[in-house]
Amino acid sequence: MLKRINDFLSGLPMTILGGVFLAISFLFSCFDLAVPINPAWITVFICGLPLLYLAVWRCIHNNGISKISSALLISAAMIAAIAIGDLFAAGEVAFIMEIGAILEDMTTNRAKRGLKKLISLAPIQGRKITDSKEEMISADKIRHGDILRVLPGEAIPVDAVIICGETSVDQSIMTGESLPIDKSTGDEVFCGTINCFGSIDIKATKIGKDSSLQKLIQMVQDAENRQAPMQRIADKAASYLVPVAMTIAIIAGIITQDIVRAVTVLVVFCPCALVLATPTAIMAAIGQATKHGIIIKSGEALEKMGRVNTITFDKTGTLTSGKLEVSDILAFDTSIRESALLALAASAEAKSEHPLGKAVVSYAVKQGINISESSSFQMQSGKGITAKVQGTKLHLGSEKYIQENRITIPKNITDTLRNLQLQGKAVIIVTDDSHCIGVIALSDVLRPEAKDMVQRLSDMNTAAILLTGDNQKTANYFASQIGIKEIHAELLPAEKVSCISKIQDSGNAVCMIGDGVNDAPALKTADVGVAMGSMGSDIAIEAADIALMSDDISQIPYLKRLSNATVTTIKLSITLSMCINLIAVTCSVLGILNPTTGALVHNAGSCLVVLIAALLYDRKFD
Repeated sequence: MLKRINDFLSGLPMTILGGVFLAISFLFSCFDLAVPINPAWITVFICGLPLLYLAVWRCIHNNGISKISSALLISAAMIAAIAIGDLFAAGEVAFIMEIGAILEDMTTNRAKRGLKKLISLAPIQGRKITDSKEEMISADKIRHGDILRVLPGEAIPVDAVIICGETSVDQSIMTGESLPIDKSTGDEVFCGTINCFGSIDIKATKIGKDSSLQKLIQMVQDAENRQAPMQRIADKAASYLVPVAMTIAIIAGIITQDIVRAVTVLVVFCPCALVLATPTAIMAAIGQATKHGIIIKSGEALEKMGRVNTITFDKTGTLTSGKLEVSDILAFDTSIRESALLALAASAEAKSEHPLGKAVVSYAVKQGINISESSSFQMQSGKGITAKVQGTKLHLGSEKYIQENRITIPKNITDTLRNLQLQGKAVIIVTDDSHCIGVIALSDVLRPEAKDMVQRLSDMNTAAILLTGDNQKTANYFASQIGIKEIHAELLPAEKVSCISKIQDSGNAVCMIGDGVNDAPALKTADVGVAMGSMGSDIAIEAADIALMSDDISQIPYLKRLSNATVTTIKLSITLSMCINLIAVTCSVLGILNPTTGALVHNAGSCLVVLIAALLYDRKFD
């Protein structure tokens, strides 16, 4: 009951109401108007009771020195001011403190929906094969060694090994790779990944909590639990301020024989400006960032970003666009031009559902290439296609697929293929029934701003590291293009987390930037997680502390400078508030200030802190 009343009174509407009555009380005193009941009593009731409740609760439940908090000091000042009849001073310190608490809560509350979305990706059933019969069973009933059948488009229910069939598997949820991976008998597949094409039979190897997806979920949950809420700086300082304030007030009262001076000391010693320093600066910085399309979920993220000296990047969808495009068209037959080769390939691939085939067709359409009708279309999952175009039988696919069709690939063409693969490109070999006609290469596209962004971070003494699930050759190629020296490739989610933990153990503050579901544990484990907002997965965005809604990674250096400036502003505001408190306490002891004028000076200090913070909003960081 008490907690419900406290929560109601400490809410924003009631706090605003308390401020209204405090303003009315101030106007009445200015015009020397007599009223039966001072309106400041309402402010004291609305804003003071939650503080008194918090002070008592901490005294009872907290351990050691943490029993002493800013709420205790303000409650003491409020009660003392009431005792000598200065209701305005009592209401003012309570109101300012409540405003500070509300501002801080607004900046530190973080959404917790990401874990629920991740859990929803876990398959709920599987197709078990028993005595040549198929039976749909719930995923929790699948046992180690069970034989399961997975049809095209279905999620793989457990970690397993393929015992029959060939396919391509979209395992971006685990590795972030932009391309489906070709799989055949003997290859491993992961829980939650998607079977793209052929039907496969698999044998369960890891089930339940041991599966890759469930471990991914557990890692996000563990990292979330390790995130301690930001402890208010005022409460840290209060452990020292309360005894000091009480001592000075008692000594001043005894020496001067003036209780008013003692109460004034308590009023001006209240750390309201100290409480406002952090949330107001953070709110201004969050507003500044929002204008640039950056969503910052908490003040803690801003403070930590200011300390970051190492930034780790995912590749696909972060440093690259995450979309495959045709990069090279190489014709090996002198009688055919590149445009004709593209027309043949696009015509053959027109009926394909494979992402590579779709990318070729899309590129041809953009180039205005005429696509002919094909016939006798056949597709071997994870290998390639065969089709007749304009009377010519064509084979398009991997080296293995071409060799299976008894077509020899000359050494000079093999060397070309190796060179393209070293550049991180996927290749489609185009042949007729006897020889290679040409090759079409496709590549993820590097974001044009990536190289400059890495250089600007280097100029700020911030290291850049690549963490990716892609193969080593692809990772090396893209990293070399933008100037990243340290590369960790072929990483599963747990390995990304391990890399970040090692960097942190060496004394570095780490920011992780990613976009996929597989990045969620790494985003949570890092000191600060930044997600690519417009194309990133919902889970990555929820797991991150900051989201780039425009997917513009050139904003990373701006974000770092903004965070540095925010931390500097907070430190400046804290220093100024302490100086103002010191001067005000001196004036209180000397009798220059009384509780009312002391409250006004105290309020002026709070306004100064807010003004300094507001300057962050329009500052230029470009």
